[in-house]
Amino acid sequence: MRNLELPGRSPVVAPNGMASTSHPLSTQAALRILQDGGNAMDAALAACAVQAVVEPQSTSIGGDCFCVYAPAGGDELVAFNGSGRAPQGLDSTWLLDQGITSIERQSPHAVTVPGAVDAWVQLSRDHGTLGLDQILSPAIGYARDGYPVTQRVAFDFANEVGALDAAAKAVFAPGGSVVPLGARHSQPALATTLERIARDGRAGFYDGPVGEEILTLLQRLGGRHQPEDFENAVGDYVTPISTSFRDHTIWQCPPNGQGVIALLLLNIISGVDTYGDHPLSTMRIHHEIEAGRLAYRDRGAVLADPTQVDVPVARMLDPGYAAELRAQISDTSRIHPLPPSELPRHKSTVYISVVDRDRNACSLINTLYDGFGSGIMAPESGVLLHNRGQGFVVDPDHPNGVAGGKRPLHTIIPAMVTKDGRAQLSYGVMGGEYQAFGHMQFLTRHFDYGMDVQMAQDTARFFPEPFNDFVEVEGAIPEATRDALRSLGHDIRPAKKPIGGSQAIAIDWQTGLLTAGSDPRKDGCAIGY
Repeated sequence: MRNLELPGRSPVVAPNGMASTSHPLSTQAALRILQDGGNAMDAALAACAVQAVVEPQSTSIGGDCFCVYAPAGGDELVAFNGSGRAPQGLDSTWLLDQGITSIERQSPHAVTVPGAVDAWVQLSRDHGTLGLDQILSPAIGYARDGYPVTQRVAFDFANEVGALDAAAKAVFAPGGSVVPLGARHSQPALATTLERIARDGRAGFYDGPVGEEILTLLQRLGGRHQPEDFENAVGDYVTPISTSFRDHTIWQCPPNGQGVIALLLLNIISGVDTYGDHPLSTMRIHHEIEAGRLAYRDRGAVLADPTQVDVPVARMLDPGYAAELRAQISDTSRIHPLPPSELPRHKSTVYISVVDRDRNACSLINTLYDGFGSGIMAPESGVLLHNRGQGFVVDPDHPNGVAGGKRPLHTIIPAMVTKDGRAQLSYGVMGGEYQAFGHMQFLTRHFDYGMDVQMAQDTARFFPEPFNDFVEVEGAIPEATRDALRSLGHDIRPAKKPIGGSQAIAIDWQTGLLTAGSDPRKDGCAIGY
């Protein structure tokens, strides 16, 4: 239990249904859907659509989507991969021939064909109970009539405005000034597009004026996208992967997402001492940093689209492999230099958790990647396009090299925890590269240190940045701890912004109660009834 004399928030407890998102209007929309007879899937999709309006720097209908769904009654978990594919006419060799050695954020090559809308349509059709018209109604209303710009949204607007093209600046920085905190902001073009999707389903986005505008825009910018790429933008039901942790089973979507890295991290940490009763001791932080460096090294080496290359998932999830990595961690200094991966090699986001009265549980995540994604907007339809193509490596010999119809390495990973065949915890973490590391931090703080689902999210974070080999730390980590970590060889730097975000809902099958938390680093909340 938290100290009630200190600032903070208590976990939310409710008997019937619960929603937790990173924006209060999104949470409220989900709760309304539940109270109107919708199930967890209906509510999660309604919340996601609202966030594509009210938190536009974080997600968009021009992004991608992943979902893990636990139907009530103990049926097998459902996992869905709604990530986009590269155009058939794009590959590493073509890019290198053009003198392009890396994919830039605002490049049309960063825009894989968006998969979110197809995911919404399939998930609604197969697991929802309400029509898209009712599910999308709250989002349409906010886009047409306006929504308030909240604190975290305003912070992100100001920090990311430089990435926007002229069309997007006209919406989010009209007249050259960023829409400010407290303003009432609307997106009428996006409202019209959402109405098309509500009426026409998948065709409302991929065909007709919306799909044609996006395709024409990308081609004009030099993209290799063709009509058939949009026709073939269909997401897949996939078999979830799992590991055991503290007598629970942790479930993730398989690659091309980095869920396997979250599971690898849990396997490594499962054999690490807690070093006291709080997760922010110097030695515990050191071991988590080292585990992260090793796991993300493997991510960079082998994680890719398993439909096109062989990703060694079984080896990565082998407890023996985790033990090998754990044995490389020293108590006296960081690993330097980091040895190459021994795995076999072969040629800004929103998270939503909803549990309904029947105990269907939905863990869903929708993404643009960077804040405002690529910064490219189709002005007539109001669709912001993501930059997930930056997850590729421009190297024809790398497992994650660019190829036509291939999905890039993806950071977004919804998750579910089960025990005795029933969902116990629907949770997820936002924050790009941080997400796999964040899953480990949240679960270890919850299970190893006894923190409730809110406290586990409140606690200060750190992250070993995988590309530059320094460690970001949040302000609440004391300077003495930072100095101790530096003495172990770590390059410690203050985080430029709050690290990640998260939501979680726990199910107590004995009392029938739901307990939820929502990350204070965002504007959102959990609400139940």
